[in-house]
Amino acid sequence: MTAARQRLGREAETLVAERLERAGWSLVARNARPSEMRGEIDLIGLDGAALVFVEVKARRAGSTRGPETPAMAVGPRKRARLRGLAAAWLRERAYDVPRHRELRFDVVALRLDAAGRPVEYEHLRGAL
Repeated sequence: MTAARQRLGREAETLVAERLERAGWSLVARNARPSEMRGEIDLIGLDGAALVFVEVKARRAGSTRGPETPAMAVGPRKRARLRGLAAAWLRERAYDVPRHRELRFDVVALRLDAAGRPVEYEHLRGAL
């Protein structure tokens, strides 16, 4: 992955984390990397009684590369990988997991302008 794409991803994750916290979420982890499986969970948070694993997808406004919308970049293989990462994270944490009644997987997709401001924001709850 190029440095520019990594920077875009970090910017988007920060924007999403701030927006979720303003909406009342409690963030549990950012960029969680379970040791038993290669990969990363962008954000993990509590939304009421739900422990939510969040995949953040971002594109630059005007970009013609990739799928039509950033959310469409989360296909079947990526969804399966995210479920596996979440299960590995839960196993590693054992009893050190925030109290919750349900698990959920969300996708937050956004397009950012050249200044890094969101021009499009889509939050898909229960997307996986």
